[in-house]
Amino acid sequence: MAYIDFAQPLPAAGEGLSLPMVRDRIKAAASGFTRQEWQVVRLARTDGLGSLRAPGRWSRLKEMIFGPQPHFRLASERLEALRRLSVESWHNGFAVRASAIKAFRDAGFSEGQLELLLSAISLARATFTRRSFA
Repeated sequence: MAYIDFAQPLPAAGEGLSLPMVRDRIKAAASGFTRQEWQVVRLARTDGLGSLRAPGRWSRLKEMIFGPQPHFRLASERLEALRRLSVESWHNGFAVRASAIKAFRDAGFSEGQLELLLSAISLARATFTRRSFA
């Protein structure tokens, strides 16, 4: 049951959020992602958590022996931030690092898009992990 504390003063008409500001926030939250961004989220499902680390000595040695290895970084910083958060979310659900969320927000994504992304991946994880052995 909801509770409203009427002992606290309510903001006056001119204070707080203005109607255009609220409209902009709702519009940003409802906009979601572009087709390309959803494709990055889907492709991030197959990436491992190792794709988030910078190449180390072992990977450089493997590259010297076996030749060039594919790298997982995207050219666009915006899409790379989306990919990194998506990879973490595919593996850990809602338990993503704060630095990944900060990079996601710094790339220009909104809070509504963050909630949409984490909810969509969580729902998809639930459907992918269910198996029927009947």
